[in-house]
Amino acid sequence: WFLYYAYGSNLLRERLLLRNPSASLCALARLQDFKLEFGHHQGRTSSVWHGGTATIVQSPGDEVWGIVWKMNTSNLSSLDKQEGVEDGIYGPIEVNVHTQAGKVLTCRSYQMKDYVCGPPSPQYKKVICMGAEQNGLPTDYQKKLEAIETNNYAGPVPIMEEIEAAIKAKKIKSA
Repeated sequence: WFLYYAYGSNLLRERLLLRNPSASLCALARLQDFKLEFGHHQGRTSSVWHGGTATIVQSPGDEVWGIVWKMNTSNLSSLDKQEGVEDGIYGPIEVNVHTQAGKVLTCRSYQMKDYVCGPPSPQYKKVICMGAEQNGLPTDYQKKLEAIETNNYAGPVPIMEEIEAAIKAKKIKSA
């Protein structure tokens, strides 16, 4: 198994589990001296999300909150694929994050390569905010996420429908 640090759409359990069924929640954690940004790889809008997608950038004094997922190594390739590693969109990086219990964990995470800053779609932002809320990230950080400007895209986002269906299915199961 390995540890994966998620800070974007994979904060939402249902989003991650779509492609990576082995993921289980390990900890909430803070990545020090980085900030969250949104961008388009090589200036191209994400065909999945119709807007900028999240990345982390070194920025002394800033912090990013996210989730450490424990995953089976068999899901490494599906995670890389989801992050567009072979297309050169994101590159895997190793980060050291601080859990609320004060432990430091070394995790795999991803950083967008060669991007132009651009706002996310409302749907993408919603998934991040839902994930932050689902997992109880600090309230002030959630407020920061809520304040992110979007590109107001209003068209269809098929992956959003997939995620919403997964959430609904779970509600039915637990009812």
